[in-house]
Amino acid sequence: MIVEVALGGRSYDVLIGPGVRHQLEAVLSERCVEYQTCVAITSASLRTQPWFDFLSFQGVHVLEVPEGESAKTFETLEWVCEQLASLNVSRADVVVGVGGGAITDLAGFAAAVYLRGVRLIQVPTTLVGQVDASIGGKTAVNLEAGKNLVGAFHQPVTVLCDYETLETLPERERLSGMGEVAKCWLLDGLHANDLLGTSLEELICLSVNLKAMIVSNDEFEGGERALLNYGHTLAHALEVLALHRDRDELRHGEAVAIGLGYAARLAYALGRVDASVITNHDEVLKALGLAVRLPKDLSNVDIVRAMGHDKKAQHDLTFVLAGPGGFDVVRDVDPEVVATVLEEFRGEQ
Repeated sequence: MIVEVALGGRSYDVLIGPGVRHQLEAVLSERCVEYQTCVAITSASLRTQPWFDFLSFQGVHVLEVPEGESAKTFETLEWVCEQLASLNVSRADVVVGVGGGAITDLAGFAAAVYLRGVRLIQVPTTLVGQVDASIGGKTAVNLEAGKNLVGAFHQPVTVLCDYETLETLPERERLSGMGEVAKCWLLDGLHANDLLGTSLEELICLSVNLKAMIVSNDEFEGGERALLNYGHTLAHALEVLALHRDRDELRHGEAVAIGLGYAARLAYALGRVDASVITNHDEVLKALGLAVRLPKDLSNVDIVRAMGHDKKAQHDLTFVLAGPGGFDVVRDVDPEVVATVLEEFRGEQ
């Protein structure tokens, strides 16, 4: 399947299917005709996977960075850029992100800032990478204060979503990706019973189509694209707090699932939806195998404070919430209501 991200002269295709990683060399020849050097950014563990067999052509260099969110630091970004410089990478050359959302974020940001922009191809190898992180040109690294607070928009020239890379994905990583799938499913207005008989491939295609459509309409998140942050205000806050304790405590998609359950309850508390919305959210998350439990020992005070650092916020608490006409960005939500719903949500567990 081919899904177009329609951005005028910077439009590109997302190729979805088994074995599409092997189309990288052809894509380079077609879309990056002047390139001489291709630098793939990945991790040591991914490099050992059986599907890591598509970078054997001439002119490829492989850089290994830390695993997961540990890669999204200024120190790693600086090291990658120094390596690009030592390889004499030019603006005609190409950076390829091979990995999950953290690695594609890092690779994209390095490609955005090195020489003020070099070409980028993404080969996402996790479910969360394929349905979300690699598409749309958002790139970033983290700060102590929050996730993805330093970054840039930098669109790839192609994205290759290969189902075969998911065959070696640990179960926890697969479920983490389902958090972003659930977000797309709910944004599409679908219900839990619609999931019956839906294959993983169909879930991926639905999610990619939704994101491509929204990005095509709003590349720089001036309006509609902010809806793709549904569930993320709480999710990013939980991730930041958890990362300070243990980088393996909470995956992105796990946090998004918690954020989706909370967002439905907050929308209900604000009178925007009826209780059936909470029920449907809970049933979709359960059907996809997602647990909705707040991490232990994180105080509501700390969580609410961390939510104030969300990128959507304008010195207030801002959420994407369901409403009578669909989903909206809702600003200046009363902190007391936010804290009360959080406490009630915790009490359900």
